[in-house]
Amino acid sequence: MIYFTADTHFSDPRILRIDRRPFGSLAEHDRALISLWNETVSPNDQIWHLGDFAKGSAEFVASLLSSLHGEKHLIIGNNDGAATIEAAGWASTQHYKELTIDGRLLILCHYPFRTWNQIGKKSINLHGHSHGRLSPVTRQYDAGVDSWDFRPVTLSAIIASRRRHPSTSSSQGGARSEATRADPGIHSVTSAEECSGSE
Repeated sequence: MIYFTADTHFSDPRILRIDRRPFGSLAEHDRALISLWNETVSPNDQIWHLGDFAKGSAEFVASLLSSLHGEKHLIIGNNDGAATIEAAGWASTQHYKELTIDGRLLILCHYPFRTWNQIGKKSINLHGHSHGRLSPVTRQYDAGVDSWDFRPVTLSAIIASRRRHPSTSSSQGGARSEATRADPGIHSVTSAEECSGSE
């Protein structure tokens, strides 16, 4: 099975204040996200993290990665520094990836695109960065934890969510915390952005 997620922001104290995630402490937040990840993803599954994984040393990130199930691939986000990118435990790291699943071309980047490769042939853009705050665009989905009840999600669930919620004003069908003011370091997004290939 292949899963997607983004914007976990493990060990980043800003995330509780800015996104008002429903946890009493950062330690509780991190424990919950680890538990939800491992309940969802098996050790033999593959998971693509679309950026903003964690804050901390390379040793901390490597330890965190070793506690999470699955073959883990990172699409680098603006908050992923050298310690995260270079930590042991990633199967691959890159700013951009094109992946085909069940005959569908997926365009993966931390940032949402305004247009993308083969958009006219029904390719799909999966992204993070916006924390569930962008209005839906056809065949574009926020894979971040704020849109998916804080757990990884499959492509089939992502596509089905839009069918179930055709008029929702948030990106997906998962629970979303109340939108709050943006922070430039985490997610100052008000419209779709191009992926520049740099942090």
